[in-house]
Amino acid sequence: MIDFHCHTLHSDGTDAPESLALLGEASGLTALCLTDHDTLGGIPDFLAMQPRVKVRLLVGTELSCHFLGRSLHVLGLLVDPADERFQTRLEDLRGRREDRNLRMIARLAELGYPITYAEVRAQSDTPLLSRVHFAKALAARGFVRRAPEAFERLIGDDCPGFVPREELSPSEAARWIREAGGVPVVAHPGRFAGSGFRWDDAMADLQRQGLEGLEAYYGEYRPVEQRYFLALAARLGMVVTGGSDYHGAHKPGLRLGTGRGGLKVPDELLDHLETQQMRGSYR
Repeated sequence: MIDFHCHTLHSDGTDAPESLALLGEASGLTALCLTDHDTLGGIPDFLAMQPRVKVRLLVGTELSCHFLGRSLHVLGLLVDPADERFQTRLEDLRGRREDRNLRMIARLAELGYPITYAEVRAQSDTPLLSRVHFAKALAARGFVRRAPEAFERLIGDDCPGFVPREELSPSEAARWIREAGGVPVVAHPGRFAGSGFRWDDAMADLQRQGLEGLEAYYGEYRPVEQRYFLALAARLGMVVTGGSDYHGAHKPGLRLGTGRGGLKVPDELLDHLETQQMRGSYR
């Protein structure tokens, strides 16, 4: 069993990279890929655990793109952490995120929920700030009862306090990932625009833009969704990946490797992914 999608405190998770590696070992995983948002900051500590664990530790990240008027997440799996150009590009993305954070603070103040940058910063142990940290700051000030409520009422994608950030096009994200030696994969497509969205034409469009795989196994999919995306990947000839999208305490009840309980990503998908890596890399 493998897990190609998880996060640490270097983006919007709660576990340290070292703890995540140990958890992967304790969960009986064959392989585990760390995919923090817009950063490889946790990768050195994560990979340093390899001599201590049997689970194979892999490198990835998760990028945000603009597609059909919404935010689409793309996993960059098996990228080279030593690729300086890719690291520079990620630094630029983090700058865009920081600009969005400042504008979101201003928007929330206009709506009557004044929180400061320092209050949001206090909720994070690393330089990268995400909406998770905004949600925790809003809860700490008593503007919402719990952090999840902040997403439901204020800072979710369609809420009044949400401020979009400048995002990549899918073709640009795919090119960056391939140039860094990785495989670009559509993350959790079933969560893009609701479970009723039909992906047949849209996924074919993304494939034409350079996306090479899709996350057909996911920690919060229903069985019918998993079957749909497996069939879609087969029709389009796209590589299949899967992961829990583990965030630690930020997603209670969702476990590394098994998601909400029914996730089981087959080991052979890693072989398929590495074969695709050899075919698709620009390097």
